[in-house]
Amino acid sequence: MPLTTTTQWPKLEGLAATFSDLDLRDLFAADANRANRLTLPLGDLVIDLSKNLLTTEILNELVGLASQVGLVECIAAMLRGERINTTENRAVLHTALRAAAGTAIELSDDCGATTDVVSELHRLRARMTRFCEQVRDGLWLGVSGKPIKTVINIGIGGSDLGPAMAYEALAAFRHPRLRCRFVSNVDSADLLSALAGLDPATTLFIVASKSFTTAETLMNAGTARRWLTQNLGEQAVAQHFVAVSAAPSKVAEFGIETANCFEMWDWVGGRYSLASAIGLSLMLAIGPPRFEEMLSGMRLVDEHFATAPLARNVPVIAGLTALWYRTFCDLPTRAVLPYAHALQRFPAYLQQLEMESNGKTVRSNGVLVDFHTAPIVWGAAGTNAQHSFHQMLHQGTTIVPVDFIVFANPDFAGLPDFANPGQVDLLGGAEMPNSHHEALVANCLAQGQALAFGKTSHEVAATGTDPALIPHRTFKGNRPSTTILAKRLTPSVLGQLIAFYEHQTFTQGMVWGINSFDQWGVELGKSLATEILAELRSSTLATPGHDPSTNALISHYRRLSDRRLG
Repeated sequence: MPLTTTTQWPKLEGLAATFSDLDLRDLFAADANRANRLTLPLGDLVIDLSKNLLTTEILNELVGLASQVGLVECIAAMLRGERINTTENRAVLHTALRAAAGTAIELSDDCGATTDVVSELHRLRARMTRFCEQVRDGLWLGVSGKPIKTVINIGIGGSDLGPAMAYEALAAFRHPRLRCRFVSNVDSADLLSALAGLDPATTLFIVASKSFTTAETLMNAGTARRWLTQNLGEQAVAQHFVAVSAAPSKVAEFGIETANCFEMWDWVGGRYSLASAIGLSLMLAIGPPRFEEMLSGMRLVDEHFATAPLARNVPVIAGLTALWYRTFCDLPTRAVLPYAHALQRFPAYLQQLEMESNGKTVRSNGVLVDFHTAPIVWGAAGTNAQHSFHQMLHQGTTIVPVDFIVFANPDFAGLPDFANPGQVDLLGGAEMPNSHHEALVANCLAQGQALAFGKTSHEVAATGTDPALIPHRTFKGNRPSTTILAKRLTPSVLGQLIAFYEHQTFTQGMVWGINSFDQWGVELGKSLATEILAELRSSTLATPGHDPSTNALISHYRRLSDRRLG
């Protein structure tokens, strides 16, 4: 059923018309149990939704809306492997990537033949495990007989953002010898920076591209191949290059042995692919058992999403809350602020997950939407963010819903060995890590409190502030936020966070009635870039056939470029 034809749509529009009347101080004063009632457990996560501008009536109408548009049926269809990606006629089975062995998920091809995808996945996982154990144990040797020390993952989009984010997030669990670097940008500075200081004899490249036609990835991979072979010869490619792809024939054309190609499938979208072979670099870094822990964390949230009633389904409630702000309250952005240095790349990961999935103006049936979809997702790690854009969050003219993510215990990755008294003394004593972490957590909780409740002019005046300064030091508050707390950032907890946001994204897309699993907007710019690249390299100065602005910019480039026309 289209969203705007539901019985809940006009009710929610009416409730949104009084959005400015909602006041968090009043909501907490009227309900002494609000914090407990709206703090929801999900696996190892504690999710506090109480500081959101929501009432019981709003939540009930949102849940009714999701029910009426068939969200329960949409969830079941995805998990069964139905082809809910209608524009590409594909199933959407990223949840199968983390399914337990023995789970039955059968996928039918165009001829009606069925495949047990979970069995295939576990066979692939076994190959990945054997390979990773060889590299981690120093048994996979380069052409010079030396073990691998550095892994460079070459990809872009989902083939880069997921593993790069998770590698940083799980730094505390990395192998002591292996280090990973990630290359995505076609700007040569990215690749050159990754190669700087490396020994080709101890470097392994993973070329990650589902189609193995992605222009940026293949250009970077080709340059990396030349760097390797110029130093070690053509024979080095077999021991120093592996691939992750759904196109083994193209992998072979590039020169990588198909035995060293770890397959993907077209029913896994790039931004949902970390649990697939795209996570090979991460598995190398943290080891197969820790990788399995991450998958089990994802699976825990998947099972909740699949079975919990909508009114108690935590990703659904969180997704509907985000939908309430964007579609009904016209709030254009959403900030994600992890108070964990290890999660500094998490906001960028969520940008692709949410905006590439739901940044659409057309419903699945081809009809234009007549409401707002997909907030702009942005953010940075606290406490740095407090000294850049938090001023706008507190006193700016635009209300920005915020997600805070924080952990009860510190991450010791990169810090000295605290069992070594000499190193502890260098940092001021054994209490130093806890002191730092307590300050971090205090800042996170204080930001949520300040956003929600602010400081009234009367409260400011009571401090003896100069009357002329009172307006500047008054904080209206009433700025919504969600706080996600866990004991520690572990592989399982990271998996839970990822799945939690994936299912929020799915919830919003299905309620909006859009296809969250294609990305045609990405393709247009890529096809135009191919045309323009040929013209930038042209030996003639003929005017290319674009709009006047693009034509002029091409001419200016030719004039300013150091490339000499032949």
